[in-house]
Amino acid sequence: MLEIEEVSNYEALPLLSLNHVSLLCRSVLDSMRFYEEILGFVLIKRPSSFKFNGAWLYNYGIGIHLIENPPIDDFDTIVEPRPINPKDNHISFQCRDVGLVKRRLEDMGMKYVTAVVEDEGNRVDQVFFHDPDGYMIELCNCENIPILPLSSCSFKPRLSSFNRAAPTKCGFMENMMMESLSMDILNISF
Repeated sequence: MLEIEEVSNYEALPLLSLNHVSLLCRSVLDSMRFYEEILGFVLIKRPSSFKFNGAWLYNYGIGIHLIENPPIDDFDTIVEPRPINPKDNHISFQCRDVGLVKRRLEDMGMKYVTAVVEDEGNRVDQVFFHDPDGYMIELCNCENIPILPLSSCSFKPRLSSFNRAAPTKCGFMENMMMESLSMDILNISF
């Protein structure tokens, strides 16, 4: 029998927003060029107290912090770059024109993979490619699928992790979140 274990009675931490993503890179110069020229980030001032090579970039409300770590190659046993896998870890940015993104990547000779997500007549086109260190980037028109409050989704609790009720209006993750919220509400003591 599956037991639900309560993780914490504490409130979530007082977060405001995502500030930056920090990436190890073989060459700060190559990575700076990629994030500036291909993704449109702007180099910004980095604190002078750091005693290692790196760079900070900013745009679109998020920072990219590059940290040079040349010995990263010592841990890479694969000579071939990893395949571009949309299910792998990645950073995603919304874009205005997915077709233009693909044409520009082709003009630059960059390899990419496309995917499509569809939900209730809405379609999101995705383009995935790697930065110079193999970190995956996604560019998409994700705004095409509306962000729905869980309260607007039909919810059917799961009987077990192996026998899931079919979601009717929302996806698997939304149903999992709704189930978690429902369990939290049931556990409130007055």
